[in-house]
Amino acid sequence: MKREGQSRRRRIFLPAAGAWKHFKTVTYHKYLVMKGCFAVGLYRQGLTHDLSKYEPTEFLMGARYFQGNRSPNNAEREEKGYSSAWLHHKGRNRHHYEYWIDYSTRDVPGGMAPVEMPAKYVAEMLMDRIAASKVYRGSAYRDEDPLLYFTSSKERPIMHENTRALLLKLLTMLARKGEAATFAYVRVKLLGKGRRRRRR
Repeated sequence: MKREGQSRRRRIFLPAAGAWKHFKTVTYHKYLVMKGCFAVGLYRQGLTHDLSKYEPTEFLMGARYFQGNRSPNNAEREEKGYSSAWLHHKGRNRHHYEYWIDYSTRDVPGGMAPVEMPAKYVAEMLMDRIAASKVYRGSAYRDEDPLLYFTSSKERPIMHENTRALLLKLLTMLARKGEAATFAYVRVKLLGKGRRRRRR
């Protein structure tokens, strides 16, 4: 057990060594999300997506626990039992379903319940999941990857049923029909925006 823990720590970059790699990863991810958001008419969300990742609370932890093939939050969580970067992040970014968990007025176990997410944030969550899969899967990425990642979870997420159903619908559409058809559906049917004009 000790050797395994030591091996894991050796794979974690120090802040100075991981800072540039983490910056590139975060910025590339942000670029991919921006591209997706712009495609469905969410310009403001595309520009402001994940800006908190550049704040010291998140960025320094990301640099310290950077590994390149998965979220540094997981590595921080394994070492400390929790991720301070994630706790900071989820409370500031509305495209995460964890942001939408609140105390309930109903008698529910634990006293907390998920709130249904507005469609525009579900759309941003879709782009976020696609971008994360592209970053970590690289050239091996396939359109079904975000769906497989979502359905592989061992436990059902604390997500409002309507939100979960919509996300599952979009991820399934992506896996079966691809980005172009899914983004067109999100833009026109889900968000009620006009079709994109083709450049001549």
